[in-house]
Amino acid sequence: MKTTSSQRLLALDVLRGITIAGMIMVNNPGSWKYIYAPLGHAQWNGLTPTDLVFPFFMFIMGISTYISLRKYKFEFSYDAGIKIIRRTIVIFGIGLAIAWFSLFCRRFNGLADADISFWQRLGEAAWNFGNIRILGVMQRLALCYGATALIALLVKHKYIPYIIVATLTGYFLLLLFGNGFAYNETNILSVVDRAVLGVNHMYKDNGIDPEGLLSTIPSIAHVLIGFCCGKLLLEVKDINEKVQRLFLIGTILTFIGFLLSYGCPINKKIWSPTYAIVTCGLASSFLALLIWIIDIKGYKKWSRFFEAFGVNPLFMYVMGAFLTILLGNIMFTYNGATISLKGYIYTILLQPWLGNYLSSLVFALLFVGLNWVIGYNLYKKKIYIKI
Repeated sequence: MKTTSSQRLLALDVLRGITIAGMIMVNNPGSWKYIYAPLGHAQWNGLTPTDLVFPFFMFIMGISTYISLRKYKFEFSYDAGIKIIRRTIVIFGIGLAIAWFSLFCRRFNGLADADISFWQRLGEAAWNFGNIRILGVMQRLALCYGATALIALLVKHKYIPYIIVATLTGYFLLLLFGNGFAYNETNILSVVDRAVLGVNHMYKDNGIDPEGLLSTIPSIAHVLIGFCCGKLLLEVKDINEKVQRLFLIGTILTFIGFLLSYGCPINKKIWSPTYAIVTCGLASSFLALLIWIIDIKGYKKWSRFFEAFGVNPLFMYVMGAFLTILLGNIMFTYNGATISLKGYIYTILLQPWLGNYLSSLVFALLFVGLNWVIGYNLYKKKIYIKI
């Protein structure tokens, strides 16, 4: 089977869908106390399957950025620059809106017993900007997309690999001399985040924000690796050569990353250089495998489920985030006690029948299914919501 570089590879949408569905699943267990080991993040150094979903999506975002910028012939223009900056701001703003809405709901419920009027309660819950988390998943996607797109239009592509190597090397030196591998507040990443963002605007994990300021730097290099892979993928017409290139790149990156991990631990929370290299390598190999299965061999039926997530990836992630907040904050009285809708489904309906761990997993799968029903209807009607 042959294809041209101008034809759409279904495997790209499927991999996007797998990562979005994976992100939704691992973020929504029935209880955070009961998670099977592969569905939890590594405590510090190391790698679990859950640690792959976000970097896989960022790798695909790099490829997608290459595809989307071809219409500009990779030449910077005022219109192109404005569109990139506008999209960056929109995605970043949506991330802030998710953080605000989560705080609003929790604060509103927290004031349920306060001796104040409804409007006072509403106002106090809404004015939560002193504690809103500034950075997060969507914000990281925004910054990495914006930086990658601008670099792609302003810099000759032959220099991008050098930028990647210089960025990751410089970041490693920063970690090495800034106590960057310490899981506490003496870590240079924590020091900078607390100084610039403030403690009240950070994710609290031993002082480390996994989407903090400095760790965004290697994340940009991460997306640039995806961009370069997109270039190598689309500049050839033979689909078998596409697969060979991706497998070769994936094998080399994975091998280099694991080899370097003896001196630079693989760590998601600080987005260590080896974490970026290894996950890009695994993503490249996985994409090659999917192209072989779906676009060459034609085994497509199993992938329809993930296409519903992959054709509207950011919308599906954002929708999932808002549904998560609503399920956790819609409260009602059951047997004389106040319980959330999520708590009722997990504790009352699932846990007595399936036990702690299995019910937690089943809840996550049901939640993914709920998102899929909405996504599939959009997909079936060919409604594509771009963010």
